Amino acid sequence: MTAAALPPLRGTFSTVDEAMDAAVEQFGDREAYVEGGHRCTFAEWIGAADALAANLVARGVQPGQVVALMLPPSIDYAVAYAAVVRAGAVATGLNTRLGTREVHAIIERCEPALVVRDEDLGLPAVRASTPVLARSELTSLVSGPGVGADRPSMERTDPVAIIWTSGTTGLPKGAWFDHRALEAAVATAGVMAAPFDRRLVPTPFAHAGYMAKLWEQLAWGITVVMTPSPWTAEDTIRLIAAERITVAGGVPTQWAKIVEHPALDSVDISNLRLCISATAPAPPELVERIQYRLGCPVVVRYSMTESPSVTGTEPGEAPDVLYRTVGKPQVGVELELRDDEGRWVPNGEVGRVHIRSKCSMRGYWKDEERTAEALTPDGWLRSGDLGRLDAQGNLVLAGRTSDVYIRGGYNVYPLEVEQVLDEHPAVAQASVVGVPAPVIGEIGVAFIVPAHPASPPTCQELQDWCRERLADYKAPDEIIVVESLPLTAMLKVDKAALVRLTEVPHT
Repeated sequence: MTAAALPPLRGTFSTVDEAMDAAVEQFGDREAYVEGGHRCTFAEWIGAADALAANLVARGVQPGQVVALMLPPSIDYAVAYAAVVRAGAVATGLNTRLGTREVHAIIERCEPALVVRDEDLGLPAVRASTPVLARSELTSLVSGPGVGADRPSMERTDPVAIIWTSGTTGLPKGAWFDHRALEAAVATAGVMAAPFDRRLVPTPFAHAGYMAKLWEQLAWGITVVMTPSPWTAEDTIRLIAAERITVAGGVPTQWAKIVEHPALDSVDISNLRLCISATAPAPPELVERIQYRLGCPVVVRYSMTESPSVTGTEPGEAPDVLYRTVGKPQVGVELELRDDEGRWVPNGEVGRVHIRSKCSMRGYWKDEERTAEALTPDGWLRSGDLGRLDAQGNLVLAGRTSDVYIRGGYNVYPLEVEQVLDEHPAVAQASVVGVPAPVIGEIGVAFIVPAHPASPPTCQELQDWCRERLADYKAPDEIIVVESLPLTAMLKVDKAALVRLTEVPHT
């Protein structure tokens, strides 16, 4: 990093709790969190966490034990996470949208010493033998004496957080990270972070974008502003202006609503320096519209639960690059494409994405078999994603290994077909899945959200569109028109749910 890009937090720290202390000392009066009408400075955040940590220790939470957080994105979540770290324990977040089966599987795997739970959200119950701390009790536990300098001593290799995969192809897996991994994420931020950024965060706090970036927030003095739920374009625009947001993230459908909202014409959003598009490709015309209407560049970031920093585009790159690719490896990240036998794949050919980075997970929690499958002896992470490198070295994703289907002996990568379908003027969203079929093996079924519900595109129209742009066998065999695409708890399209829908008769 250049001198101009150095984070404002100064000093050398071995563990996250030491970075917390330094942040309080160096810019404790700055805001760390904004949640609606509630505000919290760095000093208030860590002070409350220190007091809660003392109470956790008094309740019997020991170093190395797991504490599960079943809380929505909130200041309470931030305080509880920091408190668990300061108590020397391991924090894990459970997305509040998870179902009973997923919650029970996670609890069984990590065996938490304590669950901090919001009792008013109707969340799945945990087993009776697991101690529970109700969110309503936190208020009385975040004041008073803290653990301070008497907190448990920690090593850089100690686990800090467990982050659970979305479980679209099975029960969730827990990627765990130590202090070194959270520190390494600071250097990978690139344009995503600038001193004292004010970041509008739409994702759940149980997501890797928050849990694995705790040290990053401390190092850069970032203020996290929480997006209200349910999301609306008007609320987002209001927050960007009122909170002087510098970095805002969203999915393409959200950005499309924002750029067309009339409220943009009457607010000052001049502090905004960067927009991030995530989870799905943004069409070039949308990227151009965002940059014109909001007056700032758009970047794309690609990451995963197991590696919260992988690749990204840079400000000023062509809209088509943002649509077709997810950019180049971020600072400190190595990337290779390999076949199923682990052999290097030449540029331009599709292979499995492999990543080596100091900020990647150390393994799957209490799951040696899956850890051995995912991590090579020399530190490479075998992801479940497929991709190829273009002539400029940008990564072009081709989908998940679990998504690929074989039609008549030919591999079809759904993401490639989805991008072509998304370009059709009558299509608002598209998702493609492979399903079993006699003789030919598998066929492609495309689920389409029409741009104009009263006049959806026909199957023949979309097939012709695809065949003009792709090999004929990649055109979907069937089209199913839906009002919306089902989403997982991590706001990704739920492919498993779509496969189940193919079993339901459609007219």
